[in-house]
Amino acid sequence: MRCIAGVGILNCDLLFSGLQRLPEEGEELFSKGFDLQLGGGVPAVMIHLSRLGIPVRLATFLGNDRFSRFAQECLEREGVSFRNLHHGNGMPLNVTCAAITPRDRTFLSYRDDVPVTDEVLEEMYRECRGAAIVRMYNDFYEVYARLKREQPDTVFVLDTEWDESLSLKTLGPYLELADYYTPNCKEALHLTGTDDPHRAAEVLSDYFDAAIVKLGADGCLLRQNGEEEVIPAVPGVEAVDATGAGDAFNAGFLYGLYHGYPVEDCIRFGNITGGECVRHIGCLTGRMSEEQLLSSFSAF
Repeated sequence: MRCIAGVGILNCDLLFSGLQRLPEEGEELFSKGFDLQLGGGVPAVMIHLSRLGIPVRLATFLGNDRFSRFAQECLEREGVSFRNLHHGNGMPLNVTCAAITPRDRTFLSYRDDVPVTDEVLEEMYRECRGAAIVRMYNDFYEVYARLKREQPDTVFVLDTEWDESLSLKTLGPYLELADYYTPNCKEALHLTGTDDPHRAAEVLSDYFDAAIVKLGADGCLLRQNGEEEVIPAVPGVEAVDATGAGDAFNAGFLYGLYHGYPVEDCIRFGNITGGECVRHIGCLTGRMSEEQLLSSFSAF
């Protein structure tokens, strides 16, 4: 069966919302809202895709701790096919406290270190083998390189988390493997060493026929064939929380690729799913079915 596959670490988010500011050291504040949800990353993308009717395969890491049990229940409830790569002790998923203010989000996270052995890499490879599209993570290069050699028709899509070490040197091998890369503006500027998204897209066009830079509420910049256009965001979206918007965009973008739409329309799908995400608190609260997505696309 054609599917979209990915490898990624799960995130459990403790969401404290309705804060007007962050507490100072030694101070306690009470938030107006609280929730425990699965957070962002590759698993969130797979959940969004499953809701859109796309067959998915996820390789991830689950332990015997209470947060792993919660995450497994969520995946099973969403109908996501997954393989657990963790066979030891410890807590192999991220647990994050997210404090959400009107201006931004602040995070505090913890995860036990998990060794990635040759056996684990082989399990990752088997889980991704045969997929029509592989959602890459900025790790596990050996797995992606092997898949690319053996499955040249598979489409590889890279998205990255913010990291101060992002550079063309550190990420270059992944960029050369990927068919598409979907950074936000901050990531693209830092990666390329530029101070303008148009210049960043120009640099990224050395790697990609379609260079993409997400611009948040301003839409998405696309550069291809030496020309640029900004594909606008969905109008009238009242954003309450940007947590997980990039993963939601990625799901809509992958939906379009899976069904053979041109890249401009894939971005439009991504803008729709990303826009729905920011209307809600948390990465996965905003639910969208395939019917809703296609209806919004027709009206976009």
